[in-house]
Amino acid sequence: MRGPDDAPLVGRLTKRREFVAAASGRRFHSERMTVQGLRRDDEGTLRVGFTVTKKVGHAVERNRIKRRLRHAAREALARGGADLGCGARHDAAADRVPDAPLPPHPLPPADIVVIARRPALQAPYSSLIDDLARALHVVTKPGGARPDRGGAPRGPRRGRGDASGQTSRRDAPPSGLSEKTP
Repeated sequence: MRGPDDAPLVGRLTKRREFVAAASGRRFHSERMTVQGLRRDDEGTLRVGFTVTKKVGHAVERNRIKRRLRHAAREALARGGADLGCGARHDAAADRVPDAPLPPHPLPPADIVVIARRPALQAPYSSLIDDLARALHVVTKPGGARPDRGGAPRGPRRGRGDASGQTSRRDAPPSGLSEKTP
């Protein structure tokens, strides 16, 4: 059994505004979950929150999914930098003695939100751990928030008109008051 000193310090997200703030950060998608994360500038710890919508199933199934994900998150975090590094460490295998445990990788202060999907209920436990380990690496990477994917600038979208410049029904004059041309 693990002692309290072995587990990384991880807090919980409890307020809605914390969940909403994490949604503006980086994202990781898999078949079983979506993970959103936002690095913080303070000296706090990593904080994790779990969300399972009612669309996923009834209360017993949602609670089971949350329990599985909480435990898988503990395992993924306990692996530390060994699995989260994904090339971020220099050749750590060459520096250590074979079969010696890797030193724990410090977790950056970040807010992580795990949004579960229905397949997380029946998924093999090892795949949940692998997904979370990859997701933690992706969403806690240094850098800005969500990268700009290019494309057209997003402005206010109103009406049903298309981008060709045609007016929407909202912008057209009422049918009984149309302008008549002489």
